[in-house]
Amino acid sequence: MARSAQSGAVGPAAEGRPAPPVRARANAPRKSPKVKHRSAAERAAIGKAARQRMPLGSHAEFVTAGRSDPIELLKSQALARVPELVPIRYGRMIASPFSFYRGGALIMATDLARTANSGLDVQLCGDAHMSNFGIYASPERRLVFDVNDFDETHPGPFEWDVKRLAASLAVAGRDNGFSAKKRRQVVLAAAAAYRTSMIKFAGQGNLEVWYSHLDIKDMLAQIGDRVDAKRKKRTEAAVDKAQSRDSIQALAKLTKTVDGRARILSQPPLLVPLEELLGQQEAELAYRVLGNLHEAYRRSLQWDRRHLLEQYKLVQVARKVVGVGSVGTRAWILLLEGLDGADPLFLQAKEAQASVLSGFVKASEAKNQGERVVNGQHLMQASSDIFLGWQAQEGPDGIQRDFYVRQLRDGKGSVVVEDMVPTGMGYYGYVCGLTLARAHARSGDRVAIAAYLGSSDRFENAVADFAESCARQNVYDHAALGEAIATGRVIAQTGI
Repeated sequence: MARSAQSGAVGPAAEGRPAPPVRARANAPRKSPKVKHRSAAERAAIGKAARQRMPLGSHAEFVTAGRSDPIELLKSQALARVPELVPIRYGRMIASPFSFYRGGALIMATDLARTANSGLDVQLCGDAHMSNFGIYASPERRLVFDVNDFDETHPGPFEWDVKRLAASLAVAGRDNGFSAKKRRQVVLAAAAAYRTSMIKFAGQGNLEVWYSHLDIKDMLAQIGDRVDAKRKKRTEAAVDKAQSRDSIQALAKLTKTVDGRARILSQPPLLVPLEELLGQQEAELAYRVLGNLHEAYRRSLQWDRRHLLEQYKLVQVARKVVGVGSVGTRAWILLLEGLDGADPLFLQAKEAQASVLSGFVKASEAKNQGERVVNGQHLMQASSDIFLGWQAQEGPDGIQRDFYVRQLRDGKGSVVVEDMVPTGMGYYGYVCGLTLARAHARSGDRVAIAAYLGSSDRFENAVADFAESCARQNVYDHAALGEAIATGRVIAQTGI
């Protein structure tokens, strides 16, 4: 309810030309905080005390008075982004209220910071909307379902992620034409799954929680009685498609053969090879620098994975526009070659800026924003990309920026939100709630959180109230972006 209160680079490297200096940030050992090993009873008491401070019903609060101007928040982010790409971001956000919500993580972080919080911190995803859950291939080559976006990951109160997920379901339900009753059922399913799953994890041992994961085969087995045969078949087809999304598939889609070698396609402004972006002479120098990036990034990996990476050589680099909220941050794809041209590896180096949560919670211990992303991902995911690492790098403009690196495509897949019906979205929300609880149980005090949530349905009902208020406000904020575009306050480039 609303309240009005307050390795050597190949490519065109110039032979013999000295590489420019690369400033790498030292990964100095940090002093570990002293760990307090409390009993289960003491941990439960912490949760119950938190409930006294912040009753479950207070999670319904959504403060409307004195909100920050959402357009100014978006414009503040544009200052550190590639200027010519910012209009694409606005163009993608204006496509629908749900697209706007996806790109508005800072807007919601600002709203969440204006509410009271439980004080029960976990490693947050920071942007746990429904499209940031999905399928990917584990190192053991099985498809798993998990949180899969960590640009905004940061320690903070557990309920912020739950509310971000819940509101995304409410926003998507509105876009899909669900009734208010159906939307509430979807949100209740997700929040209840979080609460009951956290209670289950609270009763398990540390290793049992750590090894817990959600296999796609198990999901498909349970989905049958929740959607019709046509949609089940479509889901199975999407899983099959995800399984084929790897570096070999990326090679076929993103490159062409020139003089017997794979070269990345030119599809400006979404995909631009480095040579085209900078010009041949500057690109030659950049390849020398990127060779150093490749070497430095390698040192952030586990030793055996460094050994594997050393068997690849860098072939070409291109800038690639990705996502909605991320558009305008610097993102590169790196084509590497192993045994021969038929043995490719595509990596993505994505700029890591400060989390949208960073202004509202205690500062992260990570000195490199890429390291923050990688550490958060490892802590929250049941299994992570074997090539997940980070590095700081000085760009052609002389500014040093932080990056994290991962495989571009490794069995990744996600739902088509616009195709979902209430029963299907309800089941999907349930799975997301369960998954988020497992991710939080790995990093936070699951016993305290479970004791805080309790056995009643007060938490999920309060979250459902919050989600509907947030979804309603999102409609107004989306309209404000439309007005800003119409009046020239911001420039949007649509259809890209």
